[in-house]
Amino acid sequence: MTQNTSEELKYFDLHTRGIGYLNRIREVQVRRGPGFMACDIAALYGPADAVQYTRFDCKVTGAEAERLVRRCWDAVNAQKKVLVAFRISDLWVDPFLYEKGERAGQPGASLKARLLYLGWIKIDGQLVYKAEPRPGDAAEPARPEPAEAIAQQPEQSTPASSPKPKRSRSSAKTNAATP
Repeated sequence: MTQNTSEELKYFDLHTRGIGYLNRIREVQVRRGPGFMACDIAALYGPADAVQYTRFDCKVTGAEAERLVRRCWDAVNAQKKVLVAFRISDLWVDPFLYEKGERAGQPGASLKARLLYLGWIKIDGQLVYKAEPRPGDAAEPARPEPAEAIAQQPEQSTPASSPKPKRSRSSAKTNAATP
């Protein structure tokens, strides 16, 4: 019996979907290689009357996602509320040490991911973009869109673009209990 030596590569995707506010859109220049576009997403979770946020620092991946984020750049800089339905992948934690402020010397962590897809964009509650359904999206379960309830809530503080803490390149160790 002979085996096929040219096996097809297989991948396991871990995607996270959600709704969140787009913040801190920027071009990142690197020493080696081409630069890239990045942004922060303050993802919403929890009950609509007590929303909580998780911040993702995202590298924008793909021409369509980059085009859509660029389209939001002026609105984000004008501090308008830019709410998006998003899909991210390759989530990882980037540990660092705070260098300034009252937390100087303490360890911190940033959640990093690749922004793959924007399903819709609302600027100050107005729908400005909605993606056409794609064949792969039909397999995902339909969910109600909670953004309508959130957009109609009284004015609450949206996580603003806060300056990114200065990071030390030394590895940050936390006091984690070992099993």
